[in-house]
Amino acid sequence: MNETLSCREAFTSTLLDLAKKDPSIIVLTSDAKGSSSLGPFAQELSEQFLEIGIAEQNEVGVAAGLACVGRRPFICAPASFLSARSLEQVKVDVAYSHNNVKLFGVSGGISYGPLGATHHSLHDIAVMRAFPDLEIFIPSDPVQTQALAKYLAASGAPAYVRVGKAALPALYDSEEAAFSPGKANMLRDGRDLTLIACGEPIFQCMKAAEGLERGGISVRVLDMHTLKPLDESAILSAAKETGLIITAEEHSIYGGLGAAVAQVTAASCPVTVKSLGIPDEYAVSGTTAQVFHYYGLDAEGICRTAKTCLQNQKSKEETL
Repeated sequence: MNETLSCREAFTSTLLDLAKKDPSIIVLTSDAKGSSSLGPFAQELSEQFLEIGIAEQNEVGVAAGLACVGRRPFICAPASFLSARSLEQVKVDVAYSHNNVKLFGVSGGISYGPLGATHHSLHDIAVMRAFPDLEIFIPSDPVQTQALAKYLAASGAPAYVRVGKAALPALYDSEEAAFSPGKANMLRDGRDLTLIACGEPIFQCMKAAEGLERGGISVRVLDMHTLKPLDESAILSAAKETGLIITAEEHSIYGGLGAAVAQVTAASCPVTVKSLGIPDEYAVSGTTAQVFHYYGLDAEGICRTAKTCLQNQKSKEETL
């Protein structure tokens, strides 16, 4: 593997290899061949590739029909449109009907940052989590994404996957270590607090943990690549063993990873859960780095939040 590779490239290149061996795999896109890195797939397997055009609702309906006759359809489309324009079809034709359709949302979160709120997908996890029988994944590196693609090609369950645009360094040495569905990966262990993230913010959490460690703060980092089913045992272990939890996500603070973690801890092991994400506003426009910095989702902002939370926690303990 290259030193850095985007998750979309890792996914579609793996899918091409799988589709060469399995003619039931069909890829559909909505005028997003370039955005989804599907050029090689369309060229080499034209009979297994469908260009639907800018018609996401139809795209999901066609994919559901293909699933009904034994095909394994993968929809590759911008996450912002796939999770909004075609929501009714995802709800009824895919999740409710339990059709084996894989929804691959590219350029998720604020990957289309300069294009503004119309192209940001900061609602998708909240709404997709509410649909029963729909698995949800946000991989954090290309190795994990390759393993996820192989899992999805063999799985009979509908699923939603969201990835960004950036080329990312590999966090994992092997696919076996990178991905097991529904099981979070502990990238670092620590005793003072836990950082839980998914997707690109994982890298910022790792940088933040290293910086905090140099200051004498021991940090656990969990890669929660699977949002549904959620690894509740890893969350509860973190709550019991480290207390404070900080989540970081490229999503609204409502209904995403932070809300899911808080729901789990509130029910079984109440601890402070601080959610870092996009507040109740349309996100500012800018590059990913600029938007992350603005909302405190970069390593600097995560460190600052961690120190503030730990200080507040210490102050409360001293007043008791």
